[in-house]
This record gives sequence, C-alpha cells and structure tokens, in this order.
Amino acid sequence: MAYSSAEARIQMLEDIAAAADELAMALASLSEAYEELDDDAADALEEAMFRPVQGAYGRLKRAHTEFSARQRLPEHRFEARSAGAHSADPRVYIERALEAAESADQAIADLQDSMMPVEVGDQELRAGLAEARSALADVPNQGRRLLRTVGR
Repeated sequence: MAYSSAEARIQMLEDIAAAADELAMALASLSEAYEELDDDAADALEEAMFRPVQGAYGRLKRAHTEFSARQRLPEHRFEARSAGAHSADPRVYIERALEAAESADQAIADLQDSMMPVEVGDQELRAGLAEARSALADVPNQGRRLLRTVGR
C-alpha cells in the first residue's frame, strides 16, 4: 500500500509513542516491584532491568521529540503509566515489566523492519531506535533470571 511521506512520518511517531508508553508501564511496574523487594534484590532489579528500561525510554522519547521538531510535527505528551492492579508479590510486577519491555522492543523492531525509518526518517531517528533496542536487549534474560530468584 502506498503512503505519503507525511502520513508515514506521523505513523512512525505514533508507533514510537506507543512503544514508549509500553516502557513507561514497565518502569511503573519495576518501581512497584522495587518497593516490595529487600535491599539486595531491589538493587539487582535496578541494575538489571530498571536502568536499561529507563535508558531505552529516555532514548525513545528524545528520538520522538527531536524528529517531531525536525519535521515540524506535533509533539507527543508522554505521561507516567500505572503499574496495574496492586500485588504484594514483586514477581507480578516483574512479569508485567517484562511483558511491556518485550512488547516495546517488538514494536520498535517492527518499525525498523517496515523500512519507514529509512524511507521517510533520518539518521538521528534510526540511531535512536537502534539505541533503544540495544538498551533493551538483555532485559528479558535479566528479568527471567530475577524471577527465578525473587521470593525463594
């Protein structure tokens, strides 16, 4: 299906915003998990998952904002997300964060595979997407490792 450059740019920005929203949900879930864990486990969670997800979230937001400005398109208002229904079990929050991070990573991969960032994007946008995916690369493995040890 053919699309105009303007439509493709808007669609890319919507896709990036949706991935960033998934990461915002992951961050909210990780924050809740952190509060439920002992100090050692909380530190491990922060190092293994929170920092990489936070880095990917920041990079996606920056890529979105800068591309919007370069293209003179409306900016998206990024907002904090809820971690969902409360649970005293930190594993529930870690699982939610894993699911959201994997969803965001897949959304970015799908966007990259679509070739829109090459056809109507620019080098800075492509670099931002690649950096966000790179930050998320080990989060699933680290999250599953944490799930095996938390609460045991």
